[in-house]
Amino acid sequence: MSINIRKFAKKDWTEVKEIYQLGIATGNATLEAVVPAYETWVSSGDPACTFVAYTGQEGSILGWCRLAPASTRKVYEGVAEVSVYVHPAETGKGIGGLLLEKLIQASEQKGYWTLTAGILVENTSSISLHKKHGFKEIGVREKIGSLHGVWRDVLLLERRSRIVNWNTF
Repeated sequence: MSINIRKFAKKDWTEVKEIYQLGIATGNATLEAVVPAYETWVSSGDPACTFVAYTGQEGSILGWCRLAPASTRKVYEGVAEVSVYVHPAETGKGIGGLLLEKLIQASEQKGYWTLTAGILVENTSSISLHKKHGFKEIGVREKIGSLHGVWRDVLLLERRSRIVNWNTF
């Protein structure tokens, strides 16, 4: 199977939304209980760092990734939060790694010097994926968010760029 990666386009939203919903359904991908509206999702991320993986020439979307700025405050310029989602039927095929590699490359071209990830502690496959791509554990935020009435722990990870210098901000 040929896997390609390109920037997200509005036409991808239906499949991206479905993959996001399938992630939510696992109970371990996010603390979100519902997929946000298209406008909300698009406006909260960096369009230059939002990608989809797909098969063939323009086949099915297999997964998606994106960066969302950590804050709108100037003091956090160059810091962004990572999201990577792969369709459950496509896990274990290296798609998440391809998406994360593309996201890291694009983030550095865009000038991000720190990438963060907040991952539910039960999501061991996502934690392993991020560590494999240079993310380090920072700590655990205990019972930081509630999903369906259950308070959950989130592992914080970060990756510092070896290319983009933080003191240029």
